Amino acid sequence: MQLRVAAYAVVLDDDGRMLLSHWNEGPPRIAWSMPGGGIEPGEDPVDAVVREVREETGYDVVVDDLLGIDSLVVPTERRHPHADVPLHALRIVYRAHVVGGELTAEVGGSSDDAAWFTPAEVDALDRVELVDASRRFAGLVPVVD
Repeated sequence: MQLRVAAYAVVLDDDGRMLLSHWNEGPPRIAWSMPGGGIEPGEDPVDAVVREVREETGYDVVVDDLLGIDSLVVPTERRHPHADVPLHALRIVYRAHVVGGELTAEVGGSSDDAAWFTPAEVDALDRVELVDASRRFAGLVPVVD
């Protein structure tokens, strides 16, 4: 089994919209996700989430607090076509706020777009499970399918 530890941010604007990035590393799924990603060897998770949010969205953020840790095991058959083992994903979720930068889509990375969404818009999106887990951690109420 492969282990991946990553850090993600819940970023809301003054109007209550949530910042999401569009994950493009499918199949099996291409969907909206939380901005963030893998922690490099020796990297502090807070530094990782700040770096990843900048790479995926163009924004500079400051981390406010730890919201929770999500654990997910992805069977081999649900992973990308070249995977040969299951994945255990530990996802550290922080609350953060924007302090600079401007909305910019990542080029050549694991995401290809970033945007702000109202809660109703998030509910209607094709999104990964981490979005709803992050919303629960942040005290936001997702629509239950």
